[in-house]
Amino acid sequence: MEDEHERPLQPRTQIQGRVLLLTICAAGIGGTFQFGYNLSIINAPTLHIQEFTNETWQMRTGRPLPDHLVLLVWSLIVSLYPLGGLLGALLAGPLAVKLGRKKSLLASDVFVVAAAPLFAFSRRAGSFEMVMLGRLLVGVSAGVSMNVQPMYLGESAPKELRGAVAMTSAIFTALGILMGQVVGLRELLGGPQDWPLLLASCLVPGVLQLASLPLLPESPRFLFIDRGDSEACLAALRRLRGPADLAEELAELQRERAACRGRRARRPWELFRERALRRQVASLVVLGGAMELCGNDAMYTYAAVVFSQARIPPEKVQYAAIGTGGCELLAVLLSCVVIERVGRRVLLLAGYGLMTCWGSVFTAALCLQSSFPWMPYLAMSCIFASILSFGVGPAGVTGILATELFDQMARPAACVVCGALMWSMLFLVGLTFPFIAEGLSNFLYVPFLCVCVCGAVYTGFFLPETRGKSFVEISEELHRLNFPRGSQGPVWMGPEVIQSTEL
Repeated sequence: MEDEHERPLQPRTQIQGRVLLLTICAAGIGGTFQFGYNLSIINAPTLHIQEFTNETWQMRTGRPLPDHLVLLVWSLIVSLYPLGGLLGALLAGPLAVKLGRKKSLLASDVFVVAAAPLFAFSRRAGSFEMVMLGRLLVGVSAGVSMNVQPMYLGESAPKELRGAVAMTSAIFTALGILMGQVVGLRELLGGPQDWPLLLASCLVPGVLQLASLPLLPESPRFLFIDRGDSEACLAALRRLRGPADLAEELAELQRERAACRGRRARRPWELFRERALRRQVASLVVLGGAMELCGNDAMYTYAAVVFSQARIPPEKVQYAAIGTGGCELLAVLLSCVVIERVGRRVLLLAGYGLMTCWGSVFTAALCLQSSFPWMPYLAMSCIFASILSFGVGPAGVTGILATELFDQMARPAACVVCGALMWSMLFLVGLTFPFIAEGLSNFLYVPFLCVCVCGAVYTGFFLPETRGKSFVEISEELHRLNFPRGSQGPVWMGPEVIQSTEL
């Protein structure tokens, strides 16, 4: 009899599972995929864009642009992307509150649609300024989507899958980096005449998101807690969960809504003033900063040099670089599979611990590369191993913190803080790494080693585990951590919730 009752539900369950999967894909393809894609495609046409800049200037003035000014223009083209990302991160919180999570992601695509024609026609128009403006616009898009996407997915997923679903943001980032490396090959769009199309290809994932995301549900938590629309929330939950019993989840939403009643959405600077958010903000700042300062970007940047030292022919270096992107994608996929079994803290500890080990070996290999002919190969192995370690923990788990550690009223502001910190650190590393590499030579990775050690220590001693817990349970545990020894503080659940719970 049980089998007879279960059979009619199986096709419907599969359909609802597909809705959640399609939501993940639609949010990711125009979200963190765009971030990784636009981050990596700019590497292939470096020399071509510099030549275009010099030719354009010579056509305008009749004389070539000095080399240091060509480098300055190129630096601006590269750095305008994180600058736009910082602006987008500051916009993400207000947009998520006013428009909702799904509409904010769709709004971010408007910047991509505006940027693509600038890239495509920049060469024909003879304007490197169009490339600069386009990079700024795609940066704004990435800044909005990178902060809203984990929030949207984390609020839409059931608690037993929340970590794995939110982890897909890192999967799409790694996939975007890898796809950008592949499309940037000389055989595809990496040729001297094709770079405008390469940069404009960001339009494709943007259009895919614009076509698919409107068909999928909004975040149930946003609909119920922020908008007070219980019918829309129930409809969204039914599409995302299928025939599952929603009573427990609806009760949790009721508790959250009652606790948030009469409160407005926090502003980013207000997070730093509240003792009740002390542990959450510290975790966000320390681990968010550690993710960008742990040296993963340095490994990517230094890879070409190490590959050359390992006697890989220059024309083959770009294929070896694709392996680095593939390593991060493989590691993040593995992390997504095991995160709900081993937890967030274990993955972060493993990631930072392994990065410390491999970074130490990498430093030793650089110091001894002139003494032993096989040392460059050891250094190359350390690059792949370090990127794998980064993908196991920091790459995906860090992005979940703003979603899981903050309640509904503070979550958008936390995403603004996290995004602003990430883009600022990305800009800082890109600006200072050449000087670090020149000043420290073979010891260039030592500052990053210190950051990895700090990240591991903080995770081990101060970061609470959130695996398998509801947002209410997480908030109650954080309240106990922020107010130890029985000291009184603002309780996360309001009096209405306490009464309803007792009843």
